[in-house]
Amino acid sequence: ITMNKFKIALITTILLGALPLMSQKVNSTGGRSPHETTSAVVNGNRVTVTYGRPYMKGREIWGKLVPNGEVWRTGSDEATTLITQKPIVIGDTTVPAGAYTLWTLPAADGSAKLIINKQIGQWGVGPGSYDEKQDLARVDLKKETLDAPVEQFTIAVTRQGEIKLSWDKTQYSVSFTVQK
Repeated sequence: ITMNKFKIALITTILLGALPLMSQKVNSTGGRSPHETTSAVVNGNRVTVTYGRPYMKGREIWGKLVPNGEVWRTGSDEATTLITQKPIVIGDTTVPAGAYTLWTLPAADGSAKLIINKQIGQWGVGPGSYDEKQDLARVDLKKETLDAPVEQFTIAVTRQGEIKLSWDKTQYSVSFTVQK
């Protein structure tokens, strides 16, 4: 094992071990959203996302609960975490192996960008949570309208190399490839 692979494996192990502890925080309304870790192996590379899963609960999501023109933590509670064991390419950006946070920036026209941020471990809202200077990339998300509403926010990482964000009647997605 090379030193870099060892460091990545160690960081991944520490983060995955700490995520259940981080998810025990109580949100500002006194409740907890369930947390989930989803992952897929794409061309020998495991891509993992850990996030909080809020419910719709009859609320209007896009443009209301998730305001247009404001950076959203892409879930609930602490910032959503992306871990990749090898470099991946999302849009025109190479994302080196390591851990990142994912943020979403929806627009009034229904489009949205996925923000990949180099800072990790922050709570998802409030002062000090999101630092634009730490952005690695902002990439366009593809929008699809779903036939049936998704009650609980869901992120999927597919074996075909996609990250999908589904909530209400909207699904945003972005493709990625493993860097050779």
